[in-house]
Amino acid sequence: MNQNQNKGKTGLIILTIICILLIGISVVGSQMMTPVTGITGYVITPIQKGMNSLGSFLSGFSTNMTDAAALREENARLKAQVDTLTEENSKLVLNKEELDRLQDLLSLKEQYSDYDTVGARVISKGAGNWFSSFTIDKGSNDGISVDCNVMAGAGLCGIVTAVGPNWARVRAIIDDNSNVSAMISTTSDTCIIAGNLQLIDQGTISLVKLTDDNNHVHVGDKVVTSSISEKFLPGILIGYISELNNDSNNLTKSGTVNPAVDFKHLQEVLVIRTKKVYVASEADASDPLPASTSTTTLTAPRAEDAAAAANQNAENAEGTQDQEDAQEQPDEAAQQGEGGAE
Repeated sequence: MNQNQNKGKTGLIILTIICILLIGISVVGSQMMTPVTGITGYVITPIQKGMNSLGSFLSGFSTNMTDAAALREENARLKAQVDTLTEENSKLVLNKEELDRLQDLLSLKEQYSDYDTVGARVISKGAGNWFSSFTIDKGSNDGISVDCNVMAGAGLCGIVTAVGPNWARVRAIIDDNSNVSAMISTTSDTCIIAGNLQLIDQGTISLVKLTDDNNHVHVGDKVVTSSISEKFLPGILIGYISELNNDSNNLTKSGTVNPAVDFKHLQEVLVIRTKKVYVASEADASDPLPASTSTTTLTAPRAEDAAAAANQNAENAEGTQDQEDAQEQPDEAAQQGEGGAE
């Protein structure tokens, strides 16, 4: 019994000593490791901070690269969308402009509803900036023939000079060879609208041989086709007087007219298939020939009548010569084209 108690005490004492030794070692080890830990923290902490900073930078760079790629993709998509919208907008603008022109043409058709008309597109034009002569995409298959009047914008554009099955050539009233018998709508005084490609550069056409004895014609008056015109239907608007001056003979006046048609941007026209039926006056018409014969019979005048006519012609010639002498300055715009005023 005593022996067992002694063994227990001995074991307890040994355990106590071991615990005291461990505590001592722990205290002494902690004091010895403190300098090492400080040095290690001094060296490792900056490196660790640098690594953290590098990691953050790399993480941010990766995120930025991902965002940049997404932005580039979004930018490309938006650019393609802008291009599409721009193209659609251009088409809408063109459609709007074409719609406006066609509405103007429809309004012109309604204004001249008494005439049989057909619309056509301009497919080519002559040299130069102006549509002085051009070709349209309608022809004899559509009822168009030579001398058909052509309108555009707000009024008279020209006249058909040649026709094919599906095309027609038009000479505009601004062409140098064009002369249109016209009149002032307010007074019915007659004049000639003469084509002049040099004058159209100023946006006007030439008005010549205006008979205005009472001085009732003024700037701004409307000029329309005359009822005595051989080829042009009456009452079609040509333009408005922009300038008016007395001629050197003091008998007629000349000036300029702002045309009702934009001869620099023609795209669609309106062709009048109704043609002018011209009846020659008695002074222009000769005695009609019988339908059954092609011969012409000439009758000699009486001597008394011949002498009287000779005297009258001599008096008229003297008066005409006096007027011609007073008119010294030639007017190129008054020169009539082939066949005279139409």
